[in-house]
Amino acid sequence: MNKILAVILCISVSIAVFAAEENSYKVMYDGGSIQGQKAGAGMKLFIEPNQIRLVKDKQDVVLIPASSVTEISYGQDVHRRVGAAIGLAVVSLGVGALMALTKSKKHYVGLTWANGDKKGGLAMQCDKRDYRGILAGLEGVTGKKAVDSDAMTVKN
Repeated sequence: MNKILAVILCISVSIAVFAAEENSYKVMYDGGSIQGQKAGAGMKLFIEPNQIRLVKDKQDVVLIPASSVTEISYGQDVHRRVGAAIGLAVVSLGVGALMALTKSKKHYVGLTWANGDKKGGLAMQCDKRDYRGILAGLEGVTGKKAVDSDAMTVKN
């Protein structure tokens, strides 16, 4: 009986750990009104039913009530891979020339909020596989529709 109970507890604890990480996304802070954070800092974004949290090193950096979000925006930064092409051209001119023709995209999501007299905003770079899920999650908890913004192409 004790063995069965131990197995059930182990399984339930592991499921709880995976479920807690399920609603999180790895993002890179790109700028905004968060004090003490530099652009390029890796963080985790947690989208919860009543709040949005950014966590760095297992400590909450900012808690944003979902009801206080005033705008969600997204954008892309498209650029050619010139640096990689130059590096490859040193080794092989043909491969370097082909590399110069390729493009890369960076996906950005921005949030602005007003919680009483506390106002703020931030831009974060998201993985290409995650940004649609992040937008859908943010739209779901806030009730706001994301806006396409060409101005969101913030450069580090």
